[in-house]
Amino acid sequence: MRIYTKTGDKGKTQIIGQKVVSKDDVRVNAYGSVDELNSWIGYTASQLNQKTAVLKPELEEIQQLLFDAGTDLATPEKANEKSFAFDNEATQWLEKKIDHYTEVVPPVKKFILPGGSQTASALHVARTITRRTERTIVTLQGQAAINQAVLVFINRLSDYFFAAARYANTLEGKADVLYRNSRSVFH
Repeated sequence: MRIYTKTGDKGKTQIIGQKVVSKDDVRVNAYGSVDELNSWIGYTASQLNQKTAVLKPELEEIQQLLFDAGTDLATPEKANEKSFAFDNEATQWLEKKIDHYTEVVPPVKKFILPGGSQTASALHVARTITRRTERTIVTLQGQAAINQAVLVFINRLSDYFFAAARYANTLEGKADVLYRNSRSVFH
């Protein structure tokens, strides 16, 4: 089996439901951004060390969930003969993780600089890729119906990466670096 189809040689791609669209179509950008994020998470998981290895199962679960989210984003409403793959349970799972990590790290009332340990830095990059992905999904939402559970999950996922980055720093004994000009913003 060949992995290339040559259909993209003229800047077109086929989405779920057999519709052919331009490769720069907002729908393609949305699920492509999810794919980029998924790849970054895979890279991040591959860089975990003994202290941060506890994060690996949940990063792999997020990758699985992102495949479902990408499938839903790649599916135009009329092509969706069954319900979407993605639901709100994934967001609830993330919220539990966020709440736990927030409880076990030192409280923070000011903005922090992205960074710290290698793992935390990679998680902060994941956070920013997630935010860009969210903006692309919002653009798609303005043009076509989407599964709203995907947008909510992606929004919460950026919060997860912030909390997980702080947790990784805590696991590795690294202090967060506060933005020196920040006023108190977190209550």
